[in-house]
Amino acid sequence: MACHRISPTDALSTRDNKGRPSRRRNRAQPGWAARPRPAPTAPATIEQTNEVATAVIIDAVRTANGQRNGGLSGWHPAGLAAEVLRALEARNGLDAALVEDVIMGCVTQIGAQSGNVARQAVLAAGWPDSVPGTTVDRQGGSGQQALHFAAQGVLAGAYDVVVAAGVEIMSLVPPGAAISQALGSPFGPEVERRFADRGGMMPLGHAAELLASQWGQSRAELDAWALRSHQRAAAATAAGHFDRELVEVRVHRAHRSGRAGPATLRVDEGIGDADSASLAAHQPTFTAGGVITAGNSAHVADGASAALIMSEEKARELRLTPRARFVSFAVAAVDPILALTGPVAATGLLLARAQLRIEDIDLFEINEAFAGVALAWQSQFAADAAKLNVNGGAIALGDPLGSGGTRLLATLLGALEHGGGRYGLQSMSAAGGVATALIIERF
Repeated sequence: MACHRISPTDALSTRDNKGRPSRRRNRAQPGWAARPRPAPTAPATIEQTNEVATAVIIDAVRTANGQRNGGLSGWHPAGLAAEVLRALEARNGLDAALVEDVIMGCVTQIGAQSGNVARQAVLAAGWPDSVPGTTVDRQGGSGQQALHFAAQGVLAGAYDVVVAAGVEIMSLVPPGAAISQALGSPFGPEVERRFADRGGMMPLGHAAELLASQWGQSRAELDAWALRSHQRAAAATAAGHFDRELVEVRVHRAHRSGRAGPATLRVDEGIGDADSASLAAHQPTFTAGGVITAGNSAHVADGASAALIMSEEKARELRLTPRARFVSFAVAAVDPILALTGPVAATGLLLARAQLRIEDIDLFEINEAFAGVALAWQSQFAADAAKLNVNGGAIALGDPLGSGGTRLLATLLGALEHGGGRYGLQSMSAAGGVATALIIERF
């Protein structure tokens, strides 16, 4: 059924004799008073155009992802995020004063990640005081939502130059740290009552078990996908496929291991830390007799990433060569108990909006929060598995929550360039049953 959304102006207007909203104010409304009509003046000349800007990606970078208590665990989130901001500036000869906003994903906004970490990162990077920053929380989709907001701002004409970014130091600020019984549940009594007969709101690990049951995913299938992720990530690293996206940063450990290590980090620490035997040895994490383990789930990680986004016209003015353009975006929501089917819903909406078929897409990046997410998505769309997460995924690389979306973009963009593909699609699930999806087109 079609529905009419009432705008703020409708709410204050009367209606004409055909029932249509009238902008004339009703004299019976309080505060109305007749005013003398001003003398007519010549209308102002306003230049109007029906052209819509093209939002292009100039560059996308990321740190290597550090494991829990690993090489990046001692970084302050604002400091690590500043590293990727400075990299965009240096690599592209960017005058940072031109940046009109920095939109940054970060999930656990408490402690070192509170107080608008985007703005703190801008200041830590040494960028001008005039550069704003705002921090976005769409849970695991926060970094990708930052991309959506940045590119959509360009398309709307609100920005010419904007940075989308993400950061999470999960070693320092662990997932769930913002939820305190002393300060109350984030769900509230209404939400709790709504889902009480289904066991209430539950962690995503339980949703992964429900997903595996619903889609008939066996432990062997999930472990096989996890092994594939490690193997592909290791091969991509050895072949240098990540080189362009990676920013080398100083190793800063919060916990000393007592062993010597490199002074800088340029390789994802979790890659290759698995084989068939070690994966099989993991015990179920969430449900006795279940199939979800630490081995077939994304591991806790620390990292930051960022993308420089402009209007095509501004890129031309600055003599910068775009690497890709944004084609379309989608955000979808599903049953928050099942939750992890969100990328399926978001992708269906995205393809319809872009008027593309799954066969038109050259590469897919589906965030491997759990192996079952990628497997369910691939099964639903009968997508060519050879095009899916070609350089491995978060099971091997790690998933620093707020950084995940911009990390996916950097990896997808590099893979399209390496393979000569045209269209790339990325999607990721988020707590609460929400998911984000976007399509880019390589130049």
